[in-house]
Amino acid sequence: MVLERQYWKVMMSRFWSPVVHSLTPYVAGEQPVIEGLVKLNTNENPYGPSPHALAAIGQAVNDTLRLYPEPTGLKLRRAIAASHDLDPGEVFVGNGSDEVLAHTFQALLKHELPLLYPDISYSFYPTYCRLYGIEFREIPLDERMRVRIEDYRQPCGAIILTNPNAPTGTALPLTAIETLISEHPDQVVVIDEAYVDFGGESAIPLVRKYPNLLVVQTFSKSRGLSGLRVGFAVGQRPLVDALERVKDSFNSYPLDRLSQAGAVAAWEDRDWFEKHCELIIASRERLTAALGELGFEVLPSSANFVFARHSIRSGAELAAELRKRAILVRHFRKERIQDFLRITIGTDAECDRLLDALREILA
Repeated sequence: MVLERQYWKVMMSRFWSPVVHSLTPYVAGEQPVIEGLVKLNTNENPYGPSPHALAAIGQAVNDTLRLYPEPTGLKLRRAIAASHDLDPGEVFVGNGSDEVLAHTFQALLKHELPLLYPDISYSFYPTYCRLYGIEFREIPLDERMRVRIEDYRQPCGAIILTNPNAPTGTALPLTAIETLISEHPDQVVVIDEAYVDFGGESAIPLVRKYPNLLVVQTFSKSRGLSGLRVGFAVGQRPLVDALERVKDSFNSYPLDRLSQAGAVAAWEDRDWFEKHCELIIASRERLTAALGELGFEVLPSSANFVFARHSIRSGAELAAELRKRAILVRHFRKERIQDFLRITIGTDAECDRLLDALREILA
């Protein structure tokens, strides 16, 4: 049976374009259906979206779905721009921040010199580089798993940083980000801020000052809309124009009517957003303290997850034992972090169940 599968794989792959043979696709976090599951592996928001967003989506389910959506997401771009005293033409929206990043890699990050990013970061970055033929260089985090700005003082074509970083959760202050941008005036610097609302400092206020800065954010984490797939980028008009050129050469309608309606309502419901970010931050600090009492080293986190390793038990073993108890966390097999677990912040009840399971395993 194994040989038969291999035979058919070889036979069918002869139809592939050459680039496909070189790809190692990104592996998303599991989305299994398990009864009683505590799902702490994909950094989803445990509280869900604003009720106003759900109502807006419901109202958009009508006969207008037979029509194409507004192709530029203008109403959403206006809402985001107004919050930051920007022009709507300085905001780009897409089908999740992953699509925004994909267009960014193709439109802005492919140059003669290599793209720089940390060796421990969002694992989609090398996937995009291979897909688009971008030369890259991974810059090691320091021994405490932090980004050192001085390590990026080298020739490069562009730079991308996740801040707060993923999967570590550590964040650079805005002063360090500005130093990085100012030291590379001739290169695009992309700051991927998927988790910034949980304790980081956004670089969006620097957009007016620096024409080489692009900031990417998502509605998936802090606004609880992972299932709606909405992301955006903010930058001066020439950068956004480049993204629009790629987008309109790929898909003119990335955000459907429901996504646009829900995202606008979620963005405008500031009270819901702030309340639930505060709840997650409080739960993160509580979980961090409890994990420390169980013998875990927990990196400082400004995200909606923690990155932790136990003093004597391996990450793979702990992840497997938790899974037996219907609790999912994320384990990475990369050498430097193979003993760490990335644990999404759930509700306090979910975190308590995790802690009870860990006490049982460690006992």
